[in-house]
Amino acid sequence: MKELARRHGVPLAAAIALASLAWVLLLIVLPQFLMVDFSLRPNLPPSRIGGPDDVYTVRNYLTLWNNQIHLAIFAKTIWASALVTACTLVVCYPIAFVLAQVARPRTLPMLLLLLLIPFWVNELLRTFAWFVILSLNGPLNVVLLWLGVLAEPVRFVGTDGAVIVGMVYAYVLFMVFPLYNAIETLERAQIEAARDLGASWPRIHWRIVIPHAKPGIAVGCIMTFMLAAGSYAVPALLGGPGSRWFTEIVYNWFFEGSNWNQGAAYAFILLILCVAFVLAAMRAFRVGIGDVVK
Repeated sequence: MKELARRHGVPLAAAIALASLAWVLLLIVLPQFLMVDFSLRPNLPPSRIGGPDDVYTVRNYLTLWNNQIHLAIFAKTIWASALVTACTLVVCYPIAFVLAQVARPRTLPMLLLLLLIPFWVNELLRTFAWFVILSLNGPLNVVLLWLGVLAEPVRFVGTDGAVIVGMVYAYVLFMVFPLYNAIETLERAQIEAARDLGASWPRIHWRIVIPHAKPGIAVGCIMTFMLAAGSYAVPALLGGPGSRWFTEIVYNWFFEGSNWNQGAAYAFILLILCVAFVLAAMRAFRVGIGDVVK
């Protein structure tokens, strides 16, 4: 705050601080309080709201533990989101390293632009593009049949694999840019010195690049996991009855079952788990909140 006031003056700094505080209170804190309040109240008709039956209860939270189908979908969503995060990290790490340490300054803007252009399109359209690619008569089946890999077309859409592929593609940028920002600050002299001393490329990455990029890896994993766990469009378009996502259950409670109280409880459980993942990721990568927000 002092640095902001020094740079822009006290009036502008105060206005920025108030705007930020209003943003946090109105769009983050207040909705969360309302969601908790909804989740702790029973689903009652309007005529009974405020009556003797309108009391706080944890019954909505117990519903998940008593519903084995929903509990299984919840558990699958968590491990599948972790798998999406791991796959995205594996895919994006080489891209980020090439952009940060290998690409020439003249070609770097063009490479970044090529990476960004597909994401100018709406997420729903990009997901539907994968629906077309993975469909029974889509390009993927055509190519695999032509190469002789498949004897007959395979229905990829409606499987967990299709959902994971769609999510990895959807959240590539949220992993690439934190990794790129972290790896870019690594001095190339360290890599060159390691190569001169005879270190192999796997050892260079394991001992030099990855430890230096830990904050970027933590940020990318946190963002990717939270987006994957809270995604609705990708599993709704690419998934099927056997690959339902927990967010679809939450959506059904809100908009099909008209039970906002139960939906709020499910949503809050998912939020708590995402916060727990953030804390676990920070602990696993041994980074603090200051390293994450850099």
